[in-house]
Amino acid sequence: MRGRGDGERLGAAELGGELGERATLVQFSSAFCAPCRATRRVLGEVAAMVAGVNCVDVDAEARLDLVRELGIRKTPTVLVLDADGRVVRRAAGLPRKADVIAALGEAV
Repeated sequence: MRGRGDGERLGAAELGGELGERATLVQFSSAFCAPCRATRRVLGEVAAMVAGVNCVDVDAEARLDLVRELGIRKTPTVLVLDADGRVVRRAAGLPRKADVIAALGEAV
């Protein structure tokens, strides 16, 4: 992976959304991606269950600079950030809710 990888920090200005107090779920998506819609729903449900967790959706087509820098290859791709904006986990494809909750355990 080129550019930023696990352990690197991302901020609200780069992502276009506020970071969560405890963790942030970042989804890179594209307009016509059906799994992206389902992923958005899963991440929203998890964020609603866990206090201090925020979701940020990044339009991959509008942010090609960040996509390239982070080595995003497909949508949806989800990054789990800790409270400081460090990438602690990443996964491509539609995640299971249980996997998202487990990944948050590493961030909080």
